[in-house]
Amino acid sequence: MTQFSVPWLPRPERGNYGFPAKAVVAAIVLLVVAAVFYWVTNTFLGGRPVAMLLLVAAPILVAIMAAAAAFAVSTWRAWGPILFKTAPFLLIGAVIASCVCVWAANALFEWAREDLVAAAANDPGATTWFNGPLTLDEIVSASPALLPAWISPLIWPLQFPLFRDVVSMTTLIIFFTIVPVFVIWWERKVAGRIQSRLGPMRVGGWHGWAQSPADGIKLVLKEDLVPKEADRILFRLAPYFAIIPAAAAYMALPFGVTYVFRDLDIALVFILALLGIGVVAVIVAGWASNNKWSIYGAMREACQMVSYEIPMGMALLVPVLCVGSLSLREIGEAQAEGWFSWLAFSNPFAFIAFVSYFIASLASCKRAPFDLPEAESELVAGFLTEYSGFRWALFFFAEYAAMFVICGLAVILFLGGWHSPLPASWGAAWGDGILARGLKGVLFSGPIWFVLKGTFFLYVQLWLRWTLPRIRIDQVLYACIQVLLPLTMILVLGSTLWVWAGMSESGAWTVFDRIVTWVLGVVGMIFALGLPAIAAYGFYHRRRLVGSLVIDPLPGS
Repeated sequence: MTQFSVPWLPRPERGNYGFPAKAVVAAIVLLVVAAVFYWVTNTFLGGRPVAMLLLVAAPILVAIMAAAAAFAVSTWRAWGPILFKTAPFLLIGAVIASCVCVWAANALFEWAREDLVAAAANDPGATTWFNGPLTLDEIVSASPALLPAWISPLIWPLQFPLFRDVVSMTTLIIFFTIVPVFVIWWERKVAGRIQSRLGPMRVGGWHGWAQSPADGIKLVLKEDLVPKEADRILFRLAPYFAIIPAAAAYMALPFGVTYVFRDLDIALVFILALLGIGVVAVIVAGWASNNKWSIYGAMREACQMVSYEIPMGMALLVPVLCVGSLSLREIGEAQAEGWFSWLAFSNPFAFIAFVSYFIASLASCKRAPFDLPEAESELVAGFLTEYSGFRWALFFFAEYAAMFVICGLAVILFLGGWHSPLPASWGAAWGDGILARGLKGVLFSGPIWFVLKGTFFLYVQLWLRWTLPRIRIDQVLYACIQVLLPLTMILVLGSTLWVWAGMSESGAWTVFDRIVTWVLGVVGMIFALGLPAIAAYGFYHRRRLVGSLVIDPLPGS
């Protein structure tokens, strides 16, 4: 071994292979190409918007990115150390910037759909390519005076619903990709803290934030093995049966009133149907592997998943009965008046239904203590035993993506959805200006609240995995058939009677209903404030709790 490296020794310097110079040359060439095409488009094509976008705007954007990359590489020695020291603030800033970009894109689409089209002349005889209702001249005349005329080709595509769908779908795919990558890293950190260790600390610098991308690159480059006696077709198809339904569920999951790809009247049924396909992926993977451990895991999943879908679905009927709709948007909007309007506190049956749903959802996602289909200590890896590389990663991507969908359903159906604990009516007097809408989105109602609530319940799932032991399969089925199933039946019946009683005009029942809602809301508030308080107390006294096991061996840990 002629070369070696250890973490505490400096790594050898690596050359940049002339990348900055090549990137600068490429940027200059692209700018020249864009200038030539701009002249050609104006001279011979009459300034067609599509030609301006593809032949002028696209090369300019690529040139800007190439110049930025060249600057970053050439000045890495100067700002690299600063980047590592300010990583936490950059992470928070990136999250805030992402939220602002999503909000700005939604506002821009809304402005183009309502204000711009209404203000333009809209001459039917002067339509542009793809039968667009607005020409560039009409966009310039209808746009505010602050916007320059050269930006009109960038505004032109906003009038097409197809373009909005493409942007929305791209955003969903990015979010769907980020969630598993982040949660995998987060689970390692949570497991490390619970077990009095650090978790990832090296890759990427600050708390090993790049550990998940590094593992993903490694899995993609690994050999994809197929057992000799396996059913090759089914073995290759099983991961896609897992990943595609989990990704499609995000299309009907509303992050806000207008932040939804498709607002379906039966969105709840659609999402539950997609999540139910996950059991097919596990059974197909176990059967096609031709491995006894895989078959055992698939059989356990079939018993577990099919059994727990019934109490989970019945628990979700309770908020549906309270609102009278299967539309997730309508259910979320019914909880806009603050903490005490959330459906989990509407009656005792809904409060218990929320707990029952969350327990059943753990079994639906194969999370501990219901992780019997994998059961590494018993079945090697269960249905995943024969998988490797990219297909193995797809199963885990599907699991973590489905975890957020499950948490999102809990938030929408029971805990106010995208609304904050403050009543939305408090911001009604602020008007509908851009700044007022932005402030109301932060304080009262917006996708930020939905993501924060969903992230909290993701943490609860991680917390339970590294706290509770795995239970036996007979205990799993006993808890479902003899505990949760009768309980959810009682909850549906009780909630039905409660809603029926509330339809009467009895003043005494109205007072009683309000008292119960306030009592349940106070109980929920105690839990919501008590858990962070206990966590903060444990973190502050972490050295005293377990002694020398938590001496910080690394700075910043």
